[in-house]
Amino acid sequence: MQAEKLMQIALLLPSSACIGWVAGAWGDRHFHQSWIGIAGALFGGVSGLIYVIRLAQTAVRDSGIEDQAESENEKENPKTKP
Repeated sequence: MQAEKLMQIALLLPSSACIGWVAGAWGDRHFHQSWIGIAGALFGGVSGLIYVIRLAQTAVRDSGIEDQAESENEKENPKTKP
């Protein structure tokens, strides 16, 4: 399950930039402009990056890595009760 999430992260960013570029290239031809392809690639890359970050955060939360780090910090610095 974890390997599937990592493969999704690896494929998502380049594919989203490519889809944005293709949509921008269509917009270039349709509206007779030359800047829409670049804007589409940038928009696809940024939106893919945001999704990858959110996906990575959920993968970390689901794996319990943050919980392990917090428990190790509590072992090193125990809280004193008043």
